[in-house]
Amino acid sequence: MSELVNGNPIAKEENEKYVGKGELILYLVAVFFYTMMTGMVGSYRNAYLVNVLKVPSTMTATYNVLISVIPFVLNIFIAMFIDSRKIGKGGKFRPLGLIAAIPAGIFLMLSFFTPKGISGSLLLIYLVTVAVMWSVSTNFGGSVNMVAVVMSPNLKERDSVISLRSIVSAVGNSAPLVVVLVIGLIWKDEGTQYIIGAGLCSVVGVITMLLGMKAVKERVVYSNEKRNPVLGYLDVLKNKYAWAIIISDFLKSFRNIATYMGVFMAAALLGSTSKFLLFGLPTGIGTAVGMLIIKFLLKKFNSKVLYIASGVYSVLINTAAFAIGYIYFNNPSTVLQIVFIAFLFLIGLQFGASNLLPTMFQADVLEDIELKTGKRLDASLPFVIGIFTMISGTIATTLAPLVLYDDPAKGWSSIIHYIPAAETQTLDVKIKLLFFYTIFHGLMMFLAGVPFFFYKLTGKTKEEMHEKVLVRRALEEQPKEA
Repeated sequence: MSELVNGNPIAKEENEKYVGKGELILYLVAVFFYTMMTGMVGSYRNAYLVNVLKVPSTMTATYNVLISVIPFVLNIFIAMFIDSRKIGKGGKFRPLGLIAAIPAGIFLMLSFFTPKGISGSLLLIYLVTVAVMWSVSTNFGGSVNMVAVVMSPNLKERDSVISLRSIVSAVGNSAPLVVVLVIGLIWKDEGTQYIIGAGLCSVVGVITMLLGMKAVKERVVYSNEKRNPVLGYLDVLKNKYAWAIIISDFLKSFRNIATYMGVFMAAALLGSTSKFLLFGLPTGIGTAVGMLIIKFLLKKFNSKVLYIASGVYSVLINTAAFAIGYIYFNNPSTVLQIVFIAFLFLIGLQFGASNLLPTMFQADVLEDIELKTGKRLDASLPFVIGIFTMISGTIATTLAPLVLYDDPAKGWSSIIHYIPAAETQTLDVKIKLLFFYTIFHGLMMFLAGVPFFFYKLTGKTKEEMHEKVLVRRALEEQPKEA
């Protein structure tokens, strides 16, 4: 059905609320536990390689390159498949989420299980194969996140669902820290902690993904015309607003070097990687609170201003955290320890902006491209962005182990000189870890905000674009109704 708004046909549904409470709750639960699965790998796979398998730093660097490049090549075809597939009764993304759930659970488990007796090239082949299959599973499983954009044609309701999804994702990403900490109270062996944690995350994640994807409905109606998927990539590259996101995410991905150091910093300072919770939890709570703050501030300021301001804030708060940490490591005291943990919470507030706002930017750019071309490029847009984040992320994850620890067999001397699995680290090692974990991260987040000085899809411009998109969709539907 359609009606005239300003002389143009526009869907009545835009003025209605569509997402029911039960549907929203099941969806957010699915998002939480799906992100807990990905968070388990993101938080602990590097520590598993270094501390449990004791993989040399040069092999780890090679591994990081391969698991970035190979999934990227495969994702060229995955993104084209998702955007060019016909929209069936189950929608475009729901069926993919249902199909990907079980494989994602299996390869999460295998990410922390290595058959005994393999080493050298055979070990590298096994680790890369598992990592690539995990990546393919989550490329399809990422449709769990894409569903949020098409659950409602109502702009405010859509942004609300996206906001809630991002908040829940942030909390879910930190959940494995709690899981591994609790397991660590029972089993002291690090490898055992990881495999049990992965098992719990897998089982719960698979079940909730199946339930959540079964419950959601896709309500955004758009052209189902078969188009050349390669041209979709070109449409993204021609969009000037897409480039603001591309450049920003390219720069932001270098913070992977900082993220890489987190679990090793916990081991160096607290004696166990399982205690990474004491770093990750304050940051994770700060991220969730930061998202709520950003959601409130969006009523008074536009997303562009908030994103740029969050980058400036990141530099300042990370520098302050480094100063507190430096003093603490030289003169340990309970008070300074509490202050430092409080600063980790304050650092997390910036993650609220960097996690929430880019998802909104992407949703708006999707509509801008749809308005100009008539194409919905839900998978192609993030893939093109991913091309550049893959490049910067690969550079970061390749450099990170080489920056972190030495490889005497290959004659490699790192910057930090971290000693894997050692009970204690030198003060110099701790300070260098702290620098990368704080100041380096802050600088990358500041640079990520610079491209948004040229971004204009905010405020009234955004609302007018959305209305024009609704008009276009209504016009496309009319011949079908006649």
